[in-house]
Amino acid sequence: MAAVAEGLEPEAAATEDDAQDAVDAVGAVDAEPGDPPLLVGSRLSLDLYPGGCQRLRHLCARQSPQLLEVQFMQLSSHEDPRLLETTLAQVPCSLRHLRSLVLRGGQQRDVLGACLRGSLTTLPAGLSGLTHLAHLDLSFNSLETLPGCIPQMHGLSTLLLSHNHLSELPEALGALPALTFLYVTHNCLRTLPKALGALSTLQCLDLSQNLLDTLPPEIGGLSSLTELNLASNRLQSLPASLAGLRSLRLLVLHSNLLTSVPTSLAHLPLLTRLDLRDNQLRDVPPELLDAPFVRLRGNPLGEAPPALPSPPGTPTIPEMPRLFLNSDLDSFLVTPQGCSVTLACGVRLQFPAGATATPVSIRYRLRLPEPRLVPLGPHDSLLSHVLELQPHGVAFQQEVGLWLLFVPPRARRCREVVVRTLNDDSWSDLETHLEEETPKRLWAHCQVPHFSWFLVVSRPVSNACLVPPEGTLLYSSGHPGVKVTFPPGATDEPRQVYMQVVRVASGELRALLEEPGAAASPLLCLSQSGPPSFLQPVTVQLPLPPGVTGLSLDRSCLHLLYRTPPEATWDDITTQVALELTHLYARFRVTHFSWSVPPHPRSLGPSPQDSRPGRTHAQPRRYWLWYTAKTRVEGLARKAWERLRLHRVSLIALQRRRDPEQVLLQCLPLSKVDATLRRLLERYRGPEPSDTVEMFEGEKFFAAFEKGIDVDADRPDCVQGRVCFVFYSHLKNVKEVYVTTTLDRQAQAVRGQVGQVGREPQAAWAEARTLSPTSSHPQVSFYRGAVPEDVPEEAEAARHRKGTDSPWMATLPIKLPRLRGSKAPGQGQGTSLSLAPLNLGDAETGFLTQSNLLNVAGRLGPDWPAVALHLGMPYRELQRIRHEFRDDLDGQIRHMLFSWAERQAGQPGAVGRLVQALEQSDRLDVAEEVRAVLELGRQKYEDSIQRTGLAPLDPSASPSPESAQA
Repeated sequence: MAAVAEGLEPEAAATEDDAQDAVDAVGAVDAEPGDPPLLVGSRLSLDLYPGGCQRLRHLCARQSPQLLEVQFMQLSSHEDPRLLETTLAQVPCSLRHLRSLVLRGGQQRDVLGACLRGSLTTLPAGLSGLTHLAHLDLSFNSLETLPGCIPQMHGLSTLLLSHNHLSELPEALGALPALTFLYVTHNCLRTLPKALGALSTLQCLDLSQNLLDTLPPEIGGLSSLTELNLASNRLQSLPASLAGLRSLRLLVLHSNLLTSVPTSLAHLPLLTRLDLRDNQLRDVPPELLDAPFVRLRGNPLGEAPPALPSPPGTPTIPEMPRLFLNSDLDSFLVTPQGCSVTLACGVRLQFPAGATATPVSIRYRLRLPEPRLVPLGPHDSLLSHVLELQPHGVAFQQEVGLWLLFVPPRARRCREVVVRTLNDDSWSDLETHLEEETPKRLWAHCQVPHFSWFLVVSRPVSNACLVPPEGTLLYSSGHPGVKVTFPPGATDEPRQVYMQVVRVASGELRALLEEPGAAASPLLCLSQSGPPSFLQPVTVQLPLPPGVTGLSLDRSCLHLLYRTPPEATWDDITTQVALELTHLYARFRVTHFSWSVPPHPRSLGPSPQDSRPGRTHAQPRRYWLWYTAKTRVEGLARKAWERLRLHRVSLIALQRRRDPEQVLLQCLPLSKVDATLRRLLERYRGPEPSDTVEMFEGEKFFAAFEKGIDVDADRPDCVQGRVCFVFYSHLKNVKEVYVTTTLDRQAQAVRGQVGQVGREPQAAWAEARTLSPTSSHPQVSFYRGAVPEDVPEEAEAARHRKGTDSPWMATLPIKLPRLRGSKAPGQGQGTSLSLAPLNLGDAETGFLTQSNLLNVAGRLGPDWPAVALHLGMPYRELQRIRHEFRDDLDGQIRHMLFSWAERQAGQPGAVGRLVQALEQSDRLDVAEEVRAVLELGRQKYEDSIQRTGLAPLDPSASPSPESAQA
């Protein structure tokens, strides 16, 4: 046979005979009856199954006229090297019009799941005769030198050489006049040819992940270059000729050894991003330091240069290790040497040398905020999630630096940002310094002596002083006119006094009182430690309300109010104190702070200033000076104080355009509604936002789907079809859920009984899904408070009264289309899928069961190919799944997800990779649901460990935030 004449093995000859039988099919070359066609139109795909070289040799031997039409060919390089070289030598004669040639490896993986390189080490010289070739992909191969035929392919515009063993590029590469895209990532390049600068048409050049330590000056001759990636090399400096890249838009230089950068980079006219992260830059030109397109994170900016080398024999101090944790890791080890750690959530920690005497394992968890974990005062705003660092209560020998990312507060006047932590059964505020990386990326930096729970809040500016027996003066740094004077002898032992002043908008007060001349002073909050009474009268000074002076005011219109427990009402004490008026101020004296105030029913607990560790405090006393013609102002003051703490928001309910069963629910401040809708309406559609609703910081509310609709998920934040929310004005109050109708749930029940009644799952599902929805006007309503046991389907009575005390807030319509199911057996060619039981993860970090994976599969919809690619699935496998289940979308999704899960079973980090792939595919709703399932599993595991007595007892561990607030 011909194979024997070619010197091939008998097994190869047998393969040729099998392939020859398949070639006889006219118009489509199939390996087997069920395989996808290999030759379709102008595309020849030989990389889907083994034996691609043999199939190509037979096609060339038959001189099929279809080969003259082929313009795109894919061939796996996982073949015998001799057979591969012999086969490629026949390509120029048989495929004369070839425009794209893909000879990639990477289709096979080793036992650890890493891509294997192909066997290609060179190319036949005859390939230079492919005069129409414009695209050549040789990635994931074993090339050590560039094949000599490539510089002779003068029509080549795209050359992909990533993941090879190239140590250099030849000077002849500059002879490619049409080259536009050149990718040589993940190789061993140490130098670049000078002729590279002659590629005048080159637009994209990617040389990342190599060993380059210098760049030739000729690189500045790439006049058409728009993207240049030199990340992860060994560059210490850059040539000044980079200023000649006048078309450059993207320059990536992160993870190098750069100590300086040319100032001329700031003057490139089209540059939109300059990535200089993780280098050795201690100083950069001012033009680059202030440029918004420059990324400088991870550089020792402003630090002193390293000391000169020590004399011989001097012991060297090792450099502090730097750790960067990905989303798969939730713990790390700290040694006495110290380390700098960046967590996957963006939090940074710095353990100085000597912070621990022995190695300590640190664990962290970023929790979603909820009232039992978040201690907020009446005028505080939450700016971050809750960070838990373990082990709790373990004291460090040196304080640990902590940097928390937070959302920039919208109001900054007379307010401050602090880190709040749990310490000795009480919450306290740490001394906090703010660091700004960009205007929208801010850090709260503090020093912590031990680990517990941490969060970032915005609060009114707080001032404090220690009152000695000699007396002192306490004044507000935000409102200098607010003062408290303690005379000598006011106390016989030192006591701590705290002050907060809250600004009041006069316009809102006038609107509430319907009185143009009404005004109010700032609201004064005072708290103290020690005995409630003072031995001498204490003088309190408040500024007169705006627009009012002591010379022109009507004293009958002046009201001094304070808030008193337990009724939590405001009382007018004007007649109980002697008001002394000056031109600008009002003063009065008190001998005790007797008006302690409990938290408002809607507030989340005592103000952190009221629970300083080691001290006993009364709750804050609030003084308020009003000027109004009203005579009964106590009730109006209660409403005005509530309005100070209310946020005006709108509620939205949108449905994804490609999948209307996916509903996005969000609560937005009025200032963000228009901008958010402009961004979302590209992918979503739905009714107009609700009318304005007023909500308190940290207030609970829930969304209830009504009139036959339910939430199609088993979520920890969902109770009988009602989704729980907690409103925080600076955080994203958004959730995405899948909804289902009554008939959908009946279909799921039918599907669950298939094993008993003997029906096919696809047929039962199709029968139920082809029915119409049960209701013509489905809707979602929003209610205040925690989820009750029962919510009326209509709740019409609640809609007659609207306000902060009304449970109902808004109702928005939901439109569900007629749901279409899969075809019954016999109507399509999809292959049924048998799902083997499996679990991803572990008991400690949480499991994803087969049921969880089925829920995930049911929500991916048309987005499943993007998720599969981000999971690392080869594109050829996607094509195979699409063909095998070509009439069954559900089958495609389940087969992709479960085949990936079976390969990942038992491997660490699989669940983290799934969450990351969902986020990269813009399916944050499913990613959040997976995280919630894992969190629920972790909690159940911890509870079971404690019940069985297997949990280690740590007497030094601090209590939970729940018990601290009990």
